[in-house]
Amino acid sequence: MGSRPNLALAAVALLLAGLGMMLFVRGAMQPPVMTAGAFDPPRVAPEFSLRGSDGSEVTLARYRGKVVLLTFGFTHCAAVCPTTLATLAQARSALGEEADSVQVIFVTVDPARDSADQMRQYLAAFDRSFIGATSDPEALAEVREDYGVTAVREGKGPDYAMAHTSSIFLIDRAGKLRALMPFGHGAADFVRDVELLLEV
Repeated sequence: MGSRPNLALAAVALLLAGLGMMLFVRGAMQPPVMTAGAFDPPRVAPEFSLRGSDGSEVTLARYRGKVVLLTFGFTHCAAVCPTTLATLAQARSALGEEADSVQVIFVTVDPARDSADQMRQYLAAFDRSFIGATSDPEALAEVREDYGVTAVREGKGPDYAMAHTSSIFLIDRAGKLRALMPFGHGAADFVRDVELLLEV
């Protein structure tokens, strides 16, 4: 008779252990959540063909197999663009050997001033692997429309500025648009999300 409570307690303990294991396995099966805002479901990133700062044609297909960090800006930007590029350079450095699996593409919103050569020199100050992309205003406007990016000129003189979308698009190695990182996130957030995408 005295052993029945012990048997009951043992049965309850086994039941709780089994439930705990089920919850652990279920939790382990859930994919890690990205820091950036995820596109659910992911969709194919709009393709483009632009003139690269390295003298080549810039397309997303060219970088298939790599994670692409796509950002829009201009070389005369006072704060947002240099901050973004510096952050991406830090993230790429922190990735170590995995850095070769990441490509940053900087699409200009200011083709009047951003020649391919101007962009090459500008981007080299951050990371020589970064690629700038430019074209005629109409082609660039189509790319911005495809990505929902805005760019508005502010000022009339030669020192005008461009108010533009500052988020960074994360595109996986299969060419799918996976997430959108708002401006202001640090390098560690990019490293975390890039590592997740490299595992896909």
